[in-house]
Amino acid sequence: MQRITVQTTPIEGQKPGTSGLRKKTHVFMGPHFLENFIQSIWIGIGGVEGKTLVLGGDGRYFNDRAAQVILRMAAASGARKMIVGRNALLSTPAASNLIRLRGTDGGIIMSASHNPGGPDEDFGVKFNMSNGGPAPEEVTDRIFAATGTLTAYDIVETQDIDLSRIGTTNLAGMEIEIVDPVADYAALMETLFDFDAIRALLASGFRLRFDSMHAVTGPYATAILQEKLGAPAGSVVNAEPLPDFGGGHPDPNPIWAKELMDVMFADDAPDFGAASDGDGDRNMIVGRGIYVTPSDSVAVLAANAHLAPGYSEGLKGVARSMPTSRALDRVAEAKGLDCYETPTGWKFFGNLLDAGRVSICGEESAGTGSDHVREKDGLWAVLLWLNILAVKRQSVAEIMDEHWREFGRNYYSRHDYEGVDADKANALVDELRGKLADLPGQDFARLTVETADEFAYDDPVDGSRADKQGIRIGFKGGARIVLRLSGTGTVGATLRVYLEDVESDPSRMHRDAQEALADVIAAADTIAGITRHTGRTAPDVKT
Repeated sequence: MQRITVQTTPIEGQKPGTSGLRKKTHVFMGPHFLENFIQSIWIGIGGVEGKTLVLGGDGRYFNDRAAQVILRMAAASGARKMIVGRNALLSTPAASNLIRLRGTDGGIIMSASHNPGGPDEDFGVKFNMSNGGPAPEEVTDRIFAATGTLTAYDIVETQDIDLSRIGTTNLAGMEIEIVDPVADYAALMETLFDFDAIRALLASGFRLRFDSMHAVTGPYATAILQEKLGAPAGSVVNAEPLPDFGGGHPDPNPIWAKELMDVMFADDAPDFGAASDGDGDRNMIVGRGIYVTPSDSVAVLAANAHLAPGYSEGLKGVARSMPTSRALDRVAEAKGLDCYETPTGWKFFGNLLDAGRVSICGEESAGTGSDHVREKDGLWAVLLWLNILAVKRQSVAEIMDEHWREFGRNYYSRHDYEGVDADKANALVDELRGKLADLPGQDFARLTVETADEFAYDDPVDGSRADKQGIRIGFKGGARIVLRLSGTGTVGATLRVYLEDVESDPSRMHRDAQEALADVIAAADTIAGITRHTGRTAPDVKT
């Protein structure tokens, strides 16, 4: 065992996005790439000497090898202790909980979230702070700055650490504690939800199906839904985490979770269906014959959270990302709650949560969570839904119908144009940005533009400002279009177009969303010139 210093040079393309650094796996496996980035994290957080960190990931390809490198580098840089999920597995919300529970100095999560995994697919690394939440921009900026000046990194040369057995070991003076990745998280869930009521629901013949998509939530869902709550064996499917997610795309939406959608829309469908993503922080909710959009889901959860013990005293407030539909706003207004609109990226909820201003947050990209951790949490959302169903004894469809009748329906869809040439995508946004001032008053597809701007966010807690967070176009009557470029992909640019309209007539609340949004869709293409700029006549994914 020997501590060595390896000479290196800066590597381009190591700027972290909203959820850390994501690249193709073979890029991360290239000479010095992972090591450079990890050393830059150490520099960006002021070093790791004497610190305790959490380490885990979603089990995707290269997860096991990367964990060994990170441990050896932490030991070489003087870390006091690393707390590691067994086999280097930890869901993102479980990692956040472990950071908070143990009072550590932060943690490293190895994941590319909902992106595919495998030697030809994606890998990612991000740093979470001592509050359990993603590093803010000031920290990721320091990390990125370090990637441009790095000349060397320190690492211990040693045999691999056995991460398969729970217990403690030592590496060059650094303690490594290997923990059950599920136990602490499951214990937290029991404090938030009425497990007895959910057990009674499941014992009554209520059937559920949870699709783990061969990702990290398999062990969590199996332990909680089947072993603790009594769902029959086989209720959790695709439960074994696989390095390539079984060749699938671990993104819980109707396109990539088609297997679940087919089951839930069949004649003999279960009562409740759900799916989660690669690292366990996203969710999809499906009832028998009905898909619940993420925007509707967070609104329903906020409206009914008081039915769960952890939220029985009411909510402090709610928050949503700007592109998320305004269904949550309607609930907040009716209940007299503050409702905050933030940029996309869970880290923007962190200050609001830490300041005690909000209890529940949601993003349209299938992320929902609360102040129990500082990450979105897929299984938490599923359990809150089950708690609500256990108390109300209604079907998912009945709950949605009741909700829409009380608050109105926000028809909503997101159209993704993936792998768009970056120059063409930027040209589209630049052109649209240049004509925002002239749009109000103009008519497009029977809709009249009322407002047009580029969203900027002033954090009410620390006063920081985030500019250029997406273009918003509002129409008279409540319809809305949002356009932004996403940073979660690894090839080209992803253009996301968010489409929304409001319906208050109960007789028109059960239409197909694409049909209800037809005019908004047409207006978006005309205003932004999507077809003209991208050459695409249709999006790659509609959710």
